[in-house]
Amino acid sequence: MRARAILRWAAAAVALVVLLATAPAAGFYLPGVAPTDFGKGDSLPVKVNKLTSVKTQLPYAYYSLPFCKPNAIVDSAENLGEVLRGDRIENSPYVFQMREPKMCQIVCKVAVTDKEAKEFKEKIEDEYRVNMILDNLPLVVPVIRQDKNIVAYQGGYHVGVKGQYAGSKEERYFIHNHLSFLVKYHKDDDSELSRIVGFEVKPYSIKHQIDDKWNDVNTRLSTCDPHANKFVASSESPQEVEAGKEIIFTYDVHFEESDIKWASRWDTYLLMTDDQIHWFSIVNSLMIVLFLSGMVAMIMLRTLYRDISRYNQLETQEEAQEETGWKLVHGDVFRPPTNSDLLCIYVGTGVQFFGMLLVTMIFAVLGFLSPSNRGGLMTAMLLVWVLMGLIAGYSSSRLYKMFKGSEWKKITLRTAFLFPGIAFVIFFILNALIWGEKSSGAVPFTTMFALVLLWFGISVPLVFVGSYLGFKKPALEPPVKTNKIPRQIPEQAWYMNPIFTILIGGILPFGAVFIELFFILTSIWLHQFYYIFGFLFLVFVILIITCAEITIVLCYFQLCSEDYMWWWRSYLTSGSSALYLFLYAAFYFFTKLQITKLVSGILYFGYMLLASFAFFVLTGTIGFCACFLFTRLIYSSVKID
Repeated sequence: MRARAILRWAAAAVALVVLLATAPAAGFYLPGVAPTDFGKGDSLPVKVNKLTSVKTQLPYAYYSLPFCKPNAIVDSAENLGEVLRGDRIENSPYVFQMREPKMCQIVCKVAVTDKEAKEFKEKIEDEYRVNMILDNLPLVVPVIRQDKNIVAYQGGYHVGVKGQYAGSKEERYFIHNHLSFLVKYHKDDDSELSRIVGFEVKPYSIKHQIDDKWNDVNTRLSTCDPHANKFVASSESPQEVEAGKEIIFTYDVHFEESDIKWASRWDTYLLMTDDQIHWFSIVNSLMIVLFLSGMVAMIMLRTLYRDISRYNQLETQEEAQEETGWKLVHGDVFRPPTNSDLLCIYVGTGVQFFGMLLVTMIFAVLGFLSPSNRGGLMTAMLLVWVLMGLIAGYSSSRLYKMFKGSEWKKITLRTAFLFPGIAFVIFFILNALIWGEKSSGAVPFTTMFALVLLWFGISVPLVFVGSYLGFKKPALEPPVKTNKIPRQIPEQAWYMNPIFTILIGGILPFGAVFIELFFILTSIWLHQFYYIFGFLFLVFVILIITCAEITIVLCYFQLCSEDYMWWWRSYLTSGSSALYLFLYAAFYFFTKLQITKLVSGILYFGYMLLASFAFFVLTGTIGFCACFLFTRLIYSSVKID
């Protein structure tokens, strides 16, 4: 009866995950599946997103600044990933008509108060950028690179710039109050319908002058008047941000036919990085890692084959008594380690991470999680993590039963709460800091409740189901018997010191991923798109191979030195690569980022600490599982008297 009840829980949990996964899916389309066709004169509503800055890493809602507002502000439906990213997508007063250019359109006039002027100046000082969206395409600013004489694109335009008047040394703040939009479209040859393939802007700062007097219906500007053939083409007379002064916001919109097809319209955005990816150096690095891994594997196989052949040819009792090397510790090698419960929990959590990354990457490689699907990657990772609670519980309970454990419910609870609990505490503290800064990046209470519901309502029950199923299975029996009295470990050489071998063991796995890590950190902290999931999958495979091989090699040397306490050391050997990851993140912070605020620095190191901990659990589990299979294999291959 208990088994049926647990299975019913599992079925209900899976159904709830499916509902949660499909609910936000109505808000976006998969790339290449649902293009929108527009006829001439069709309305093109522009949406506004968050204000972002690489200097503070704190996003703010667009209307947190006194920009022009529509009659009613309407929030767009956002999925879980978008909310966690701090996206706040809303409607705007900018509405275009397809293939109908407009010049010098007045949006509104804003009288700036002291408080609003201060807010504008703070955002300009921190180099905040305004993000907009048209037909699911983010707004970009074309920038001509002088060194390569090519056009690069930056996401969003700056709120304003700092500068000085001629003959003055005092810093002033100027706002970009005139936007010159360019909408690129691809026209169908057989009809008048068009599809949007590009959305660009050139921002200007201009102090507008009114011809006569302000009229909400028909105001004419002397600084921008299509009737007088006068247009904004520079910021020679900029609009300064001053308390008590008025700012007039205007825009132009141009339409340009393009040869770019709708299916290729994201190519421009995916080439936004300052430097092209150095494919040659990356592939070269990977080839070196593969070559080293192949050499290590070949040496190990040859040495092991010779050992096993020699051990199996021992005929006399005297020879058997004089056995040396790893066979000597066969009576202790499968002795349960200290803190075996904690090891079971970490292994279960690591298997959960492994499953989540594998499934998510497969979907990403197939194109379901492209950058055009905002928040899709984070949503997918969360939902897959929740579902993988099943294999987390199963793995931890199987290992726990092998260690002769009997309290499977206790180990299940700890598996379900240890890593998610640590992550939730760190996330909650960082979220409180973001909330204190009044940033849109702060996760709302409703989203926090949804995360807790996913954790307690789905993940925890699935961990229990997995543990129940794993504990019902027969215990894994070691290939050799364990002695009742532990064998004394001889004094070890300095190079077999646990700390030394653990630190050495993490270098190779980190070396396999550190180049890719640079691009991942750049995409996260410099707000660029990450899209080379195929290459990331290849790096993931190489990470698995290197973690497994370096752990097996060091485990073999340890056993040959008659040290049988390999359980925790195998986990920590490959897991130590997380230490190098965190150190690299610190190096990246001081060399590549311009973060100056204390809160922003705490956010960076808080999230990177959490990411490093997750990487430790993942790589440690890969190394442990490889070493576990290796020891079972070699000790089952020799004859033990």
